[in-house]
Amino acid sequence: MGISARLVAIVLLPLALAGCLGSDESGPPSFMEDSSAPQPFPENYRSELLAFMRTYLNNPVGVRDAMMADPVQRTVGGRVRYVSCLRFSEQQADGTYRPPREQAVLFINGRLDRVVQDARELCVGANYQPFPDLEHMSR
Repeated sequence: MGISARLVAIVLLPLALAGCLGSDESGPPSFMEDSSAPQPFPENYRSELLAFMRTYLNNPVGVRDAMMADPVQRTVGGRVRYVSCLRFSEQQADGTYRPPREQAVLFINGRLDRVVQDARELCVGANYQPFPDLEHMSR
């Protein structure tokens, strides 16, 4: 390979790779295989969600009013995904609690993929149940 061919390859490779990061879904790119095949039910959704929240929350101790809806299929970005909705109040550094917030947790290929902060549309009509495991987390 000549010097000019190498130079062209070096210049074009980053552009080609950047195109791979694009997504037609809103939000951050998924790092899991994103197939359009029928999605399996996320069997371990509770344990995966607790493990994620332990690292996601600044202080996993002191969560109140935790509620969760079992995963249901919803259309997200034109694809059917399992979505579980979560509502809780988190303790702040000064000991106060912020108002309850609602988040949607997306699953792809049976595994937790990402959390959607603005979950109003995805969680409409969610059937929330108490989620005491989230309230009893430790560091």
